[in-house]
Amino acid sequence: MAKSKILGDDPRTPKLMGVLLLFFATYLFVACFSYIFTWQIDQDKVNHFEFDLIFQDIEVSNWLGRLGAIVSHFLVFWLFGLPSFFIIYILLQYGLGIINGIPLERFSGRLRNSLAWMIGLSVLFGFVFYKSDFPWGGNFGRSISEWLMNFVGTIGTFLLVLLIIAFLIIWSYNPELKGLTLTNFFEQLKSAIFALWDDRYKNKTFDIKENTRRLTEMPSEKKEKTTTSPPSVSLAPMKAGEKSVIEEALAKPEPIAEPEAKEEAQEVEDGEFELNTKNQTTKATSLKVGETELEIEAAPPAAELSDILPTPPVKAVQGELFNEKPYGDISTPYDPTLDLSGYEYPVLPLLDNYEDQKVEIDRSELESNKDQIIETLLNYKIEIVKIRATIGPTVTLYEIVPAPGVRISRIKNLEDDIALSLAALGIRIIAPIPGRGTIGIEVPNKNKQMVSLREMLSSDRFRRSDMDLPIALGKSISNEPIVVDLAKMPHLLIAGATGQGKSVGINTILCSLLYKKHPSQLKLVLIDPKKVELSPYAKIDSHFLAYLPDQLEPIITDTAQVIKTLNSLVIEMESRYDLLKKAQARNIKEYNDKFIARRLNPEKGHKFLPFIVLVVDEFADLIMTAGKEIELPIGRLAQLARAVGIHLIIATQRPSVNIITGVIKANFPARIAFRVSSKVDSRTILDTNGADQLIGRGDMLLTAGSDIIRLQCAFVDTPEVERVINFIHEQPGYPQPYFLPEFTGGDAATNEVGAVDINDLDDMLEDAARLVVQNQHGSTSMIQRRLKLGYNRAGRIMDQLEHLGVVGPNEGSKPREVLFHDEVELQRFLQELRSKRFGN
Repeated sequence: MAKSKILGDDPRTPKLMGVLLLFFATYLFVACFSYIFTWQIDQDKVNHFEFDLIFQDIEVSNWLGRLGAIVSHFLVFWLFGLPSFFIIYILLQYGLGIINGIPLERFSGRLRNSLAWMIGLSVLFGFVFYKSDFPWGGNFGRSISEWLMNFVGTIGTFLLVLLIIAFLIIWSYNPELKGLTLTNFFEQLKSAIFALWDDRYKNKTFDIKENTRRLTEMPSEKKEKTTTSPPSVSLAPMKAGEKSVIEEALAKPEPIAEPEAKEEAQEVEDGEFELNTKNQTTKATSLKVGETELEIEAAPPAAELSDILPTPPVKAVQGELFNEKPYGDISTPYDPTLDLSGYEYPVLPLLDNYEDQKVEIDRSELESNKDQIIETLLNYKIEIVKIRATIGPTVTLYEIVPAPGVRISRIKNLEDDIALSLAALGIRIIAPIPGRGTIGIEVPNKNKQMVSLREMLSSDRFRRSDMDLPIALGKSISNEPIVVDLAKMPHLLIAGATGQGKSVGINTILCSLLYKKHPSQLKLVLIDPKKVELSPYAKIDSHFLAYLPDQLEPIITDTAQVIKTLNSLVIEMESRYDLLKKAQARNIKEYNDKFIARRLNPEKGHKFLPFIVLVVDEFADLIMTAGKEIELPIGRLAQLARAVGIHLIIATQRPSVNIITGVIKANFPARIAFRVSSKVDSRTILDTNGADQLIGRGDMLLTAGSDIIRLQCAFVDTPEVERVINFIHEQPGYPQPYFLPEFTGGDAATNEVGAVDINDLDDMLEDAARLVVQNQHGSTSMIQRRLKLGYNRAGRIMDQLEHLGVVGPNEGSKPREVLFHDEVELQRFLQELRSKRFGN
């Protein structure tokens, strides 16, 4: 919704203007209504206006005193009489519209109609009540009527007044006049009078179910509100003018028309500090503490929570489904949600509300931290010009401007000293802050704010987003809700030590998708080696989950089933690419748009393709147990699956180079780092330090390329997740789950691995494999030298290791690549090989 240029960008300005207009409307209404009863008493005092009426103590009977008597006399007597109440109606409509953020242009038609009716009724009343002492039509209506009666006569004036009223009715309500006769004239006139009511509700139906109220528009009615689509973002090399995922997430949403809550102000000595705890606005002010100016910026929580999350309106498409009639009525687009047309999106009351967790500004804490920072820097002869504080839910960002000539590296090296002086954990220095020209020092708050998932889902940025896969991650350091599109990431890597918020982060991501997407538009493939984290989602298998046909449990926990599922997703990916090739579409969005427009024939294999999100928890455990059998399909999916709507979310608590390999890092540009134990792990996941300095409990860093922002992850508790799942589970689902293609490669029992007969393996092969893995160096000469074997036998063993997948192919004079990273993984493989070889 476009913001009025007249009102500016300050969100407080429209509220003040709206309240002022409502005050004027109320004041004029009381004054004019009082005039009806007191006009005879006050008329001789206000008929000829003099300034003595303002400055002298003259008694009047109007309820609002002398000013009320003057204003009401001017409106009712001198202007339009009783139709002057239309002016009050216009002020009331404009006031409410400005407060609710409705563009003023949408009131232009209502303004024209109100003015036309006011003038027309004024002339009518002036003519009908011409001899009355009360100014029914005001001086305007009486003067026009008197002139008309002298010009065209009384009967002519009567006919002209009827003509004007007829014009007003036709112009305002456009009544149906076909078939008008003298016998049904009065019935047509009655329908014209009530046309406003009929026109307001003739194309709308209401369906109230429990807490959810949905407004269903007929297909012929155009939507009054349109949302502005965010710019298309790709994490491939960006062209000029394109925005990154971080920039898109930080972009401010346009306001929506809903009542605004009251502002709460808190005064601070030596300055003014406004804290609006109900709106996402920012007020910066200055506190002079000591000799250095301290600017404080506090961005409070999101807007007041709604009881019900708006869901996409159900399209009123009737008739045969596209599945039954391939080419049917082309003018009626295919609607994939009709298979579950009665599906209700989860509502916000299912989630807990943490309204008591509000931002509290502790002035003494700000002053103490500011003084400690300045003192520490002065101890090392570093002077600063200005310091500014931005208070977030978990940490406060102190931005300092050093004096000219101070090297940034000197301040960066004092990180530990500043942490010692503040006695705080999790201090991080950003030197410099990109695009700000300042140096940032992040200090944890003593009183941390809870960022609830309900608050995030009720924010404008999430509710108004038209992203393909929106995820409400949490709040930034400036209290801005961060909503990102998984489809544009296109894959997400999550890392962090135990107990730092990974599982809560995964639940936040999944609940965001469940709140926004219909079961026909999204399928989830959940892999949980721990067997307990994702198990509650098994209840929605007939709605959102996808798995293999022969799988007993919808949540995949067995390593062998994981391998089959990943390879099945590779088959699904290749099948989708074949469909895109036939449809001449470059990505899933173009393909589905063509299918919805009925330009693709289902009889030729085409179908609506839902997004598939693969969630893998404890990825390190899978790599340790299955190794390359897991990494290879993951690598293929990460490289190719984006265009066909398959996206990966991988979580691990062990971000070492053996787990997060170069192939994975190259294809997972979007990464989330919770607190890790060492700088090495931080560099592994983010390619920079910082994750080791987080404070835990949902404190995280998000990167999508070069940009890194600090967030407080939205919190959702297990009981909340269970309520959302039960809400979906109690609704009718599909007759059968979304089955993935069958993968038979792992079931082929054979005594050959590759092109080697396992019965002819060399007796020294296991020793040679351990030697190669221990040294991470695959060469025939090393096996020959260390195991004291001949060259021919050592070469034969190396060929067998290649066919078994222990080492890579020959690369000339270079050593072969070792495909196993540790002995635990190798030992498991050798044990399986031994059981196949000896049959036990």
